[in-house]
Amino acid sequence: MATLAKRPRVAGPVDGGDPDPVAGFLSWCRRVGLELSPKVAVSRQGTVAGYGMVARESVQAGELLLVVPRAALLSQHTCSIGGLLERERGALQSQSGWVPLLLALLHELQAPASRWRPYFALWPELGRLEHPMFWPEEERRCLLQGTGVPEAVEKDLANIRSEYQSIVLPFMEAHPDLFSLRVRSLELYHQLVALVMAYSFQEPLEEEEDEKEPNSPVMVPAADILNHLANHNANLEYSANCLRMVATQPIPKGHEIFNTYGQMANWQLIHMYGFVEPYPDNTDDTADIQMVTVREAALQGTKTEAERLLVYERWDFLCKLEMVGEEGAFVIGREEVLTEEELTTTLKVLCMPAEEFRELKDQDGGGDDKREEGSLMITNIPKLKPSWRQLLRSSVLLTLQTYATDLKTDQGLLSNKEVYAKLSWREQQALQVRYGQKMILHQLLELTS
Repeated sequence: MATLAKRPRVAGPVDGGDPDPVAGFLSWCRRVGLELSPKVAVSRQGTVAGYGMVARESVQAGELLLVVPRAALLSQHTCSIGGLLERERGALQSQSGWVPLLLALLHELQAPASRWRPYFALWPELGRLEHPMFWPEEERRCLLQGTGVPEAVEKDLANIRSEYQSIVLPFMEAHPDLFSLRVRSLELYHQLVALVMAYSFQEPLEEEEDEKEPNSPVMVPAADILNHLANHNANLEYSANCLRMVATQPIPKGHEIFNTYGQMANWQLIHMYGFVEPYPDNTDDTADIQMVTVREAALQGTKTEAERLLVYERWDFLCKLEMVGEEGAFVIGREEVLTEEELTTTLKVLCMPAEEFRELKDQDGGGDDKREEGSLMITNIPKLKPSWRQLLRSSVLLTLQTYATDLKTDQGLLSNKEVYAKLSWREQQALQVRYGQKMILHQLLELTS
């Protein structure tokens, strides 16, 4: 059942040092009150990728695996410059909201007496992270064309560069006693952003807090050692004083313990964590149909300028209803449409007779349209109106054209074990992303034929 998970880890501390980083880390855990169950072990043996956590003995569902006191979390509040970061909070605001944590990491990494050094010893080598943001641009575009990853990475890189130059570097230069020259580096900042993407945790907000500023990410020692699977067997629980990792199903002796990062499609996993789950293991995989692609498909079906203008009028109406956007996407899972309301409303508005659209527009999007509660299951696609199915089918065909390869080509690479084994690690990961998406899209083709 083992699948490639989370990201490849590389043994050894960030700056050299302890020849037995696990022993040093476990000693540090005892000092800070971080409790590991005697039934689990931090190990490189029996794990899918570098360091992980393995069951020494059989574990039952509901058993406590580890407890991390909040004082042991590494955050902008617990680091040694927490007071300064709090005082300068207004100047450190950014689109990501990650700047204070990243500054905390930059400071602690180069502080010889940092209390976190035994924890850093289990980090991967920062120069060997496998996020696509570190791939050469040409390789990234070639291997991941059509998946949505290159576009997401380009936005990340632009935001990281802007954030570093406008906020982070000026702050470090204003406090040269706290940040040595060796950490004033855009390259290092890129690496730490990727590390925070892959390793940090963000506490779920209570309902009444949803309108407030989102919680900043924090580093959770020991919990971040666990690798990820969609079919995970452990889950992190939050309480006022600590965080607890609890088994969600029985775990046999010798088996790896897996956490979940949420319902993550393979394109999200490769983008944020630098790995994928091989097909068909990721039951949370999805394929996107860009919203503007559906508009393009609708325009292809027009014959006159008046019909084209009416499509744009319908699109503007959908934008006003906040059902579509120029950069939005309809998200299709293996079993259901995750953006059901947006997709069904869009198909309805783009396909309805002109007179009916005029009446709907006059009602300002109101009316007594009654919709069944729940998600649009993939198996129900054939029951959609013929015009809806046709528009959806045309949109899928346009989406498939955005990939550099077709399904048959990718299938050939995956089915030939010798050929697959000769692919580079990046080629294998990208192939899994593309193939999973195309399988979902081809399923839609079959259901709309």
